[in-house]
Amino acid sequence: MHKGHKSANRSSAFVLAAILAGGFGWSAPVAAQDEAASETDDAGAIVVTARRREERLIDVPIAVTAISGEALDRSGALDITDVANMTPNTTLENSRGTNSTLTAFIRGVGQQDPVPGFEAGIGIYLDDVYLNRPQAAVLDIYDVERIEVLRGPQGTLYGRNTIGGAVKYVTRNLNPDKAELRIRGTYGTYDQADLVVTGSAPLGDMFRVGGSVARLSRGGFGDNLNIPGLENYNKDVWAGRGTIEFGGNGEPVMIRISGDYTRDKSDPRNGHRLIPGLKSGAPVLDDVYDTRAGLNQPKQDVKAYGLAMNATAELTDSLTFRSISAWRKDRSFTPIDFDALPSVDVDVPAVYRNEQVSQEFQLLYESERLHGLVGFYYLDAQAATSFDVLLGLTGAALGLPGLNGYTAGDVRTKTWSVFGDFTYDFTSQISLSVGGRYTNDRRRAFVYKANRITGLSPEFGGTLTPVAIAVATDFRGERTFKEFTPRASLSYKPDEDNLVYASYSKGFKGGGFDPRGSGTSAPISNPAVGRTYDDIYDFLAFDPEKVASYELGYKGSLLDRRLTLSLAGFYMDYKDVQIPGSVGCLVGGVQSFCGITTNAAKARLQGVEAEVNAVLARDFVGAGSTFRFNGALGYIDAKYKRFIGPAGTDVSDQRVFQNTPKWTLAGTLAAGVPAMGGTIDLSTTVSYRSLTHQFETPIPALDQPGYVLWDASLVWTADSGAYSIGVHGKNLTDKQYITSGYNYQNAAGASTLGQEGVLTAFYGNPRQVFVTGTVQF
Repeated sequence: MHKGHKSANRSSAFVLAAILAGGFGWSAPVAAQDEAASETDDAGAIVVTARRREERLIDVPIAVTAISGEALDRSGALDITDVANMTPNTTLENSRGTNSTLTAFIRGVGQQDPVPGFEAGIGIYLDDVYLNRPQAAVLDIYDVERIEVLRGPQGTLYGRNTIGGAVKYVTRNLNPDKAELRIRGTYGTYDQADLVVTGSAPLGDMFRVGGSVARLSRGGFGDNLNIPGLENYNKDVWAGRGTIEFGGNGEPVMIRISGDYTRDKSDPRNGHRLIPGLKSGAPVLDDVYDTRAGLNQPKQDVKAYGLAMNATAELTDSLTFRSISAWRKDRSFTPIDFDALPSVDVDVPAVYRNEQVSQEFQLLYESERLHGLVGFYYLDAQAATSFDVLLGLTGAALGLPGLNGYTAGDVRTKTWSVFGDFTYDFTSQISLSVGGRYTNDRRRAFVYKANRITGLSPEFGGTLTPVAIAVATDFRGERTFKEFTPRASLSYKPDEDNLVYASYSKGFKGGGFDPRGSGTSAPISNPAVGRTYDDIYDFLAFDPEKVASYELGYKGSLLDRRLTLSLAGFYMDYKDVQIPGSVGCLVGGVQSFCGITTNAAKARLQGVEAEVNAVLARDFVGAGSTFRFNGALGYIDAKYKRFIGPAGTDVSDQRVFQNTPKWTLAGTLAAGVPAMGGTIDLSTTVSYRSLTHQFETPIPALDQPGYVLWDASLVWTADSGAYSIGVHGKNLTDKQYITSGYNYQNAAGASTLGQEGVLTAFYGNPRQVFVTGTVQF
């Protein structure tokens, strides 16, 4: 089941998947809203903690999607990116050239390029700990209780302020009453072989220990045709978590200490050239998952690990104190071959190093009419990168052997915030929520950029002492950003099962310095007509971005709770949008690589979102059988109203939003049927994303037209819950679709960096079929 038999492998997978899916109808991702959280109240309504207290989902005046670990298991979800297909107006995907760095967008807000020094537009949380950098943030699905996606600005309830939304990955608490052991194995096409072992045990009434170990592996979807033994798009991951819990289980104090470790040694992930080599004439490959990339130094190697302590103390019947302390560190060595050819044309050996310490305190208050919290958050983080841009062909043409556009950037962030959010129930029907956050961000940066002529740098295995022929940047700077961001919502409940709300929130994302910027030749990041730019600061600095978000929503449970609806309409004024990117430039009169961050002046985003869960039939083939439909729809109209280009003119009519399809749709038909001493859950799913632009300027060859993905699952679970076995099919029609790419060509098709031309695409996963089995003791 491996690469030498890719064609046969895919054909047999399609046949198996078609047999599974046939007769079940069609629809989209398997994340029923009635299964959205892992808890329900006595009446069966969904209970979530989006506002830091247990509430029914239909009582929360926030656009939130919550998906339980059980629902993710039944759908065959593999990592956090699968959640995007279940959530309106959301994009979660692997960043280009990497298996583990996350690109996240919600409602048009996010960050395409994962360079240091930028706050994330979308906050990623692991057990309430904010991950400051997107490296190692493509979290695999194991030992998960639920994943929550909150849309719109966040910051008055917890953690870091995020301008676009938050994704919260929540792991399971340990069982306080008995020892448990859970083993889950997966085997499938492309030699996929995963094993996750999870166990826990109470050691007395007040103390519990537990942990998980995961081995996640898969052969490549393609091969590196230039370097024997290297695969493309493979997976080679070891991961683990350990947890100690004190108290809880009815006691007023609960302390949870956890640690996690991930090691990813997958082969380099290289893109597919969309054009022949401009110099060599190398033809375009037939298989989009194959590559001819010649760079394999340094070896791909990602390490990420961290420690966290969550402590909760019930001080009185009304007051609860929480503390969240964390330390995290990650390091990613990655060889990125932009041109995807054997020649050293635009080859980028790179390393990312990140470390953070964070502390959060919360004081929660709960009374009959007033509910809320006040909090304090502190983050001390370092994000550094260094990389070569090996321009061998360019250097040879200029008589500069070993030409290297080297860059190093180091950005230190210290931020603190105070926040609060309170809800007052005037009556059983009318409630007002008011919150606010004051943020103080200080950013210090060091940026160094130079053209060298000694080839590969020593930190990536080079043997020569670097010799700079032109220094473009040797810069140190510091900036501080302060902002107050309010939030308010008014809710009306005509009855227990219906909610109408209106909300306003302001989002803020601090500015900084581009750690890849050139102090002599890159385009100005924030030009203005009539202004003179003669300071390196002007070339590297970018300003904060701000958004004012307005939302109207309805949530309801109808037809004796057989139909659940969630509807939201939003309008956002978005200013000084930060768009990090890179261009070919001149350093000392010689071609090189330069980062550039544009502050687009003004944008408007508006749209609607809908989620529905309907019980179509109960007991239709025996007692306990169910037939359900779950759907999600997102529509967004995102437009730049003013976008000042490098020449100081408004080019808004030529700019588009990255990673923001106008339409996202998903639906699932699912049936649960009692059989063989258990329940058979069958589902078949379809999701759709309309035209998606990879950059702020349309590039027809890279922009992905609208496409459909079809998945299906069949899972049997014993009545005792001790055993389950499932068969899952992903992307059953084997659709090829672009998720990201590189472009260094001008409008006429001439290369702006390197000699061969760079127009390279990365693709989503092809058809996969796999079997899962779970045993619990």
